[in-house]
Amino acid sequence: MSAKDLPEPLDENERAFEAALKNLPDRTPRPEGELEELERVWAKPKGWRTLTVVNNDYVGSWYVGASLMFFVLAGILALIMRVQLAAPLADIVGPETYNQLFTMHGTIMMFLFAVPAVEAMGVLLLPQMFAARDLPFPRLSAFAFWAYFIGGTAFFLSLFWGVAPDGGWFMNPPYTSYIFSPGVNADFWLLGIGFIEISAIAGAIEIVVGCLKTRAPGMTLDKLPIFGWAMLVFAGMIIVGFPAIILGTILLELERAFHWPFFIAEAGGDPLLWQHLFWFFGHPEVYIIFLPAAGLVSMMIPTIARAKLVGYNMVVLALVATGFISFGVWAHHMFTTGIPDLSLSFFSAASMAVSIPAGVQVFAWIATLMLARKIRFNVPTLFVFGFLVIFTMGGLTGVMLGLVPFDWQAHDTYFIVAHLHYVLIGGMVFPLFAAIYYWTPMVSQNALSERLGKWAFWLMFSGTHITFFIMHYTGLQGMPRRVYTYLPAQDVSSVNLISTVGAFTIAAGVAVFVFDMLRNFRLGGENAGNVYDGGTLEWLPQGDYCARSIPVVDSTQPLWDRPELASEVKAGQWFLPGALTGRRETIVTSPIKAIPQYLVIIPGPSIWHVLAAIGTAGFFLSLTVKLVWVAAAFGILGIGAVLRWMSEMDKGPDHPPVDVGGGMMLPVYMTGPKSHAIWAMWVLVIVFGMIFACQIFSYLFLWSGQPDAWPPAGTGAAATFPAVLSIAAYAGSFLLMIAAGRALSRVPEQAPGRFLMLLLTAIAALLAGFGGEFAAYGHIDPTASGFGATSWTFTVLNGLQVATLFLWGAFLVWRTRRGMTDGVRRLSFDCILVLWGFAAAQASISLTISAFFPLLI
Repeated sequence: MSAKDLPEPLDENERAFEAALKNLPDRTPRPEGELEELERVWAKPKGWRTLTVVNNDYVGSWYVGASLMFFVLAGILALIMRVQLAAPLADIVGPETYNQLFTMHGTIMMFLFAVPAVEAMGVLLLPQMFAARDLPFPRLSAFAFWAYFIGGTAFFLSLFWGVAPDGGWFMNPPYTSYIFSPGVNADFWLLGIGFIEISAIAGAIEIVVGCLKTRAPGMTLDKLPIFGWAMLVFAGMIIVGFPAIILGTILLELERAFHWPFFIAEAGGDPLLWQHLFWFFGHPEVYIIFLPAAGLVSMMIPTIARAKLVGYNMVVLALVATGFISFGVWAHHMFTTGIPDLSLSFFSAASMAVSIPAGVQVFAWIATLMLARKIRFNVPTLFVFGFLVIFTMGGLTGVMLGLVPFDWQAHDTYFIVAHLHYVLIGGMVFPLFAAIYYWTPMVSQNALSERLGKWAFWLMFSGTHITFFIMHYTGLQGMPRRVYTYLPAQDVSSVNLISTVGAFTIAAGVAVFVFDMLRNFRLGGENAGNVYDGGTLEWLPQGDYCARSIPVVDSTQPLWDRPELASEVKAGQWFLPGALTGRRETIVTSPIKAIPQYLVIIPGPSIWHVLAAIGTAGFFLSLTVKLVWVAAAFGILGIGAVLRWMSEMDKGPDHPPVDVGGGMMLPVYMTGPKSHAIWAMWVLVIVFGMIFACQIFSYLFLWSGQPDAWPPAGTGAAATFPAVLSIAAYAGSFLLMIAAGRALSRVPEQAPGRFLMLLLTAIAALLAGFGGEFAAYGHIDPTASGFGATSWTFTVLNGLQVATLFLWGAFLVWRTRRGMTDGVRRLSFDCILVLWGFAAAQASISLTISAFFPLLI
């Protein structure tokens, strides 16, 4: 036998885990009062303090409910547009109002409904599917919800103030630049979307760390529920894709507020830069919302068929492949912009290729349904079947639009409107409604009505086809989209009237659904239970604490394979049967094998994340209407709330290791590579890294359009000597932080004076490095050219990092002086060290590009 044939040696956690499995399930009676203590610890606050709740079932339900509210509001805007278009030369709304209506409709559907809705389903379902007590950062999920809800509501109300954005949900410059849109309408989109982006990123970080670090013991990656895989890919796509639109909104707002010409061609900018940044986010956005919906379908179809999903591994590979391929399709939306023929060929091929993994999933679902002895045609089944029909039709027209010559003909016609709505309604709305009917019994005292649900389905299904199928004909007849009226001679009056009737049919179906929700949905108390006989862990008996104990998972349908598991979990016979430390807690497991590693103390209800959300939303919205001092006050509120929130974290190992079950002892504190907080920091660094990478792309893209004028005559590159000194200061600050970390490891035996001295010196060096950037760029006018604007944008991004590190460093000084940081309680320092290293690298690379790249060319 060769060495490679020998089994891999087990580490300490794996040996302890295997030993514990011999003693589980534990048949000995549980101590008296254990369940009551668990219920007390996880109890939701009452009265107005309910708003501070962080339990995932409450926050997730609110999140889903808020997204549905925005869905209804956007639908009402669509009905107004359809009334306007029901007859030629109608005068229901004027062109300015119509522009606001279609801009707000698209923006709300994409940013306030689609992404938040699937993210909300992740917050609601993932802890239950993993049998975890909660996601690892419940306050972060709650912060994401409140920032989204408060800011989104204010954003919608801009319609009633007459300042709603009117440049389309895609906001293409130069029409949305200060030259053609001098009002605040575009600013409401740019700054208003800012807090929604923050909310999405916060939720994505929570989901990535939750999927990888808080699964039930034994739930290896090949046993992860398909929805878990879908949400993991979804979150990864947000982390990679959203930074492009974050940077795009920063650039366009800098252009509008300070006249930095990123998108003005005559000043060295390029409006195509916006399209590249926007669609690098915008086309993957379609799959960002489709993949979680497909994951939900993959969870429901086995229950519908009463059979395990066929081709589990192939479905997982299809999800991952879709995530990768979708980022190669962004110029699919730019076929008519004049990009080179080679690019057209590449993106056309990618547009075809992305349909292959979607087809793999569809065939896996069909094969699973074929295994059914008898399909139960309940409401979730109807919506799933409706999804298969509508999404497949939308996919077929998508393949047509992937053909460049056809796209040239159909671009910006109602054919695109039909295709888009078939894909989004079929690929996201119908699976979401199926999921709501399927999983409502998990959180509500009552299931939703089968009779009303079937009415809702047939009205929505027929209405979708009546509304949008005929729009293919409207588009082929040449009717352009985004126009508020048309002439009788265009001969599209009757088809537009039919589409309007169909839109009201959809609205009737949604109204029936809303009535059903108001009539039956009751959050809190004992839930309705496993109505549809699902086989995954979310159907374990639930309380405020999720499952009473956390079982070991050895299959993808554990409740079907072990019918006694539910009663064992309810009796507390598996891991973590009570509140072992007297606080909220859950088990953190290894990312691949799901071996228990440590017990994490989870924060409970708090007002601070709510105030942080109010401060964040208020800051962006006040900036939008140029209330600078009000924005500053909200910014101070937000920062203060975050710092107060952080002060309650990283309390160190204030409890000895505990027996989580079967004799397995786990520590209650962890730092270093195993810590879920360190994982979260690395995810955040990837977000910042993608923003920076998009900025480098922007710099090089503008250079490629005018290589002989980079920099423009009489301007010159960034000064090399100040740039080198600035790089040295940034690098030195990071080296000082490394030295501070080594000094911190000796703090238990020595006073923290050396650590504080090194930390303060590192902060000073960081500020000196940032100051050096102004000396390097001082002679460059950012308003004169795209070169100057992109050069100074590097400093803007570096300044955001420096400000964050300064505040965090000052907070760390405060913690250390209060005796809250030492060689053991060092998680806050280890987290800031990760970000510090990235900030130093980003600043050094940006200064090198600005100072030396123009000299090389």
